[in-house]
Amino acid sequence: MTELNIDPRLPLIQDADLRDKLVLVRVDHNVVKRGEIRDPYRIDSTLGTLYNIVERGGRPVVMTHVGRTRDKKTGHIKADENTSVGPVVEYLERKLHTEFVVPHLQVDPDWGIKEIDTSINLHIRDLRAHRIGGIYLPNTRWFQGEEETGEKRNRFSLQLAGLADVFVNDAFGSWQPHVSTVDITNHLPSFAGFLLQKELRNLKKVLEPERPFVAVVAGAKYDTKIGPLKEIYKKVDYLVLGGLIYNTFLCAKYDIRINGVTESDILTAKDLVKQDEEAKKIIELPLLVESDTIEGRIEGKYRTIDIEHFKQRKEYGYILDVAPESFDLPGVAHVIDSAKTIFVNAVMGLTPHFFEGSQKLDRTIDSNRDAQKFYGGGDTLQEFKNLSPGLYLAAMDSAQYYFFTGGGTVLKAIEEGTPYGLEPVKALMKNAESRASGIIP
Repeated sequence: MTELNIDPRLPLIQDADLRDKLVLVRVDHNVVKRGEIRDPYRIDSTLGTLYNIVERGGRPVVMTHVGRTRDKKTGHIKADENTSVGPVVEYLERKLHTEFVVPHLQVDPDWGIKEIDTSINLHIRDLRAHRIGGIYLPNTRWFQGEEETGEKRNRFSLQLAGLADVFVNDAFGSWQPHVSTVDITNHLPSFAGFLLQKELRNLKKVLEPERPFVAVVAGAKYDTKIGPLKEIYKKVDYLVLGGLIYNTFLCAKYDIRINGVTESDILTAKDLVKQDEEAKKIIELPLLVESDTIEGRIEGKYRTIDIEHFKQRKEYGYILDVAPESFDLPGVAHVIDSAKTIFVNAVMGLTPHFFEGSQKLDRTIDSNRDAQKFYGGGDTLQEFKNLSPGLYLAAMDSAQYYFFTGGGTVLKAIEEGTPYGLEPVKALMKNAESRASGIIP
């Protein structure tokens, strides 16, 4: 059984034998901030896969990462309630009316969980006997081996594989090549879940868009978006920038300085400025909100400025939002209104105090009734929901909208030029080849 627009080399959950099998499921339930679920959309998006596994006689062992737990300098892993899967498990139990057990594995205060010990076997027996609905492993980033190299990585990979008979990847938002997304496919028959398939089909519409194609990209760091930006620029008809990325571009183009923008990023952005001198794809938002502080919206401390009044080598305060009036200007409004495909991975302002730019952006895009609209990224969706809840709910039910569960994954796929260049997806296809040749049973 195959799906339209899916590479036939990709193994699908529809073709897996799940009856009486323990199924290790990697999801992206990274929706917990400070111990609370901000938006359950990414959890809800995986329920179809979990239901299908159980309906076909499989027993699920679920795993996800939550937040960033590893200190890059020391390598220490911080495992605490802020990055616990507990809130996700509570939500699933309420939603599915079944019990999920989180194994209590020994946690080192500096190095996280060293191994999956034999205490989990009792839970596995209960799962096989249908005394519980599922096992939900602790945060994968609490495990030493998840992002390690060498023996620790191999050991964790084998321990995970020992828990199940089949692996299903439904974690579109987790594109990094970690043990729980890539290495595990070296040991178990592996398949793409329904959400992952759906995301890949919609990614194709972004990579092969109906034109005119407009992308809106913002971010807090310029250097992390260099690669994707270069590729996006090649593919779009028009590009709208926001956040620190836009501030960096303005510094490089107009030879000004804006608080919060580094000299190294300005130097890097000069390539984009030069590239745009000929193609002129970047649609500038001329009216901006300048603030003397990032501490909040303080009366008398912020103002609207116009890029037409920029003066070379002048230093400006913090530019924390795009003024909503920018989207009413003929040049900007026409580009958005005439687009046939729009991709958004952007929060325009420093929320919660500066939100008018993001709110106006979403409403301007919605006024285009002909375009296919793609939104990606947890922060992008969360602010859309917070700022325009009615519009967000309507968009969820609209065929003109699609919400990706991972904005970073979309940008990575654009950078690669194909969704099948993502490491976890390549690992699934390699697994299918290995099974076809008898390397993996």
